[in-house]
Amino acid sequence: MRIGTVEVDTRLALAPMAGVTDLAFRTICRELSGCYTVSEMVSAKALCYGDKKTPGLLRLGEGERPAAVQIFGSDEDAMERGAAIALEKSGAAVLDINMGCPVPKVANSGDGSALMRDPDKAQRVLRAAVRGAAGVPVTVKFRLGWDKGSINCVEFARRMEDAGAAAVAVHGRTKTQMYSGTANWDYIRAVKEAVSIPVIANGDVFSPRDAVRILNVTGADMVMVGRGTFGNPWLMEQCAAVLEGREVPPLPPLSERCDVAARQFELARAYKGEKIACLEMRKHYAWYLKGVPYASYWKEQICKIETAEDFYKVTAGIKRDLA
Repeated sequence: MRIGTVEVDTRLALAPMAGVTDLAFRTICRELSGCYTVSEMVSAKALCYGDKKTPGLLRLGEGERPAAVQIFGSDEDAMERGAAIALEKSGAAVLDINMGCPVPKVANSGDGSALMRDPDKAQRVLRAAVRGAAGVPVTVKFRLGWDKGSINCVEFARRMEDAGAAAVAVHGRTKTQMYSGTANWDYIRAVKEAVSIPVIANGDVFSPRDAVRILNVTGADMVMVGRGTFGNPWLMEQCAAVLEGREVPPLPPLSERCDVAARQFELARAYKGEKIACLEMRKHYAWYLKGVPYASYWKEQICKIETAEDFYKVTAGIKRDLA
C-alpha cells in the first residue's frame, strides 16, 4: 500500500493512543509484527511554543520506518508551523492529523473530533498542515461524526481528500460514543467507496479474526488495532500472521509475557528515566495480568512500584506464584 509517496509493506497498523503507544510500547509491537506505527498525539501549539516535553513524544525508534507522527490542533497557523517542526524533529515519513480524539479536554477546545462539526474549518486546518509538511504525505484520523444524529464521515472523508489527505483512518464510533457500544464498520465501507485514497479501518479489533473481518466488511486497505493491545502486544503478532496467511501463534506462557513486560520497562527506562518508567508501567503491567487467575494481589503490588528494584521483585513474585 502507498500513502502518498511512501510505500508501506504491511496491512496492519498500531493505533496512536495517548499515554499508551509511547516509543517503548511501539517498539514491542513492531518487533512482534512489523506493523506500521503512529506516535502519540502532540499539540501543534505546544510545538510552536517550544514545550520541553513534546520532542520526546515525537521520537521514533531506530527501526521504526516508515512511521508517522501525529499532531492535533485547530489553529491554522499553529498547525502549519507545528507540522514542519514535528517532521523536522522526528524525521517521520508521514504526518498524521488527529480529528477524532473524543476526550473532553481536547474536543471542548475545538480540537480533535470537534473539527468534524465544522468541515470547512477542518479543511483549512488540513491544508495548513499540508503546507507545513512540504511534500511529506499527510493523513487524517477521524470518527463517524459528532453523534448518531450527525454522522458525516463520508462527506468529511471527501473533504479531507480534496484538501490534500494522502490517506484517512476511520474509527467506527461517534465522538459521543467515546469507546462504548459497537463500532459500525458499514460506515467505514461507505467511506472506502467514496474516496480514491487509502482507507484504514479502526474499531473493535480484539482478535485475529476481527482483523480479517473488518477488512472483508469494509474493503479497507489496512486495519488499525487499538485497545485490544493493552497488555497484549501479541495481538499484533497474531493479526500479522493471519493477514499474511500464516499459522496464528498462541499467546506465550505468563513467564514469557513477564519478560516482554520487563523489556518494555527497560526501554521506557532508557527513554524516560526510572521514575517515569515505573509510574507508567504500573498500568501497563496490570494490563499484562488481565485474565490471569489469582492475580489481584500482584496487581496491588504493581500499583506500588517506585523503583526498578520494585519492578523486578514483583516480576519474580508473579513468576513464582502465577506462572
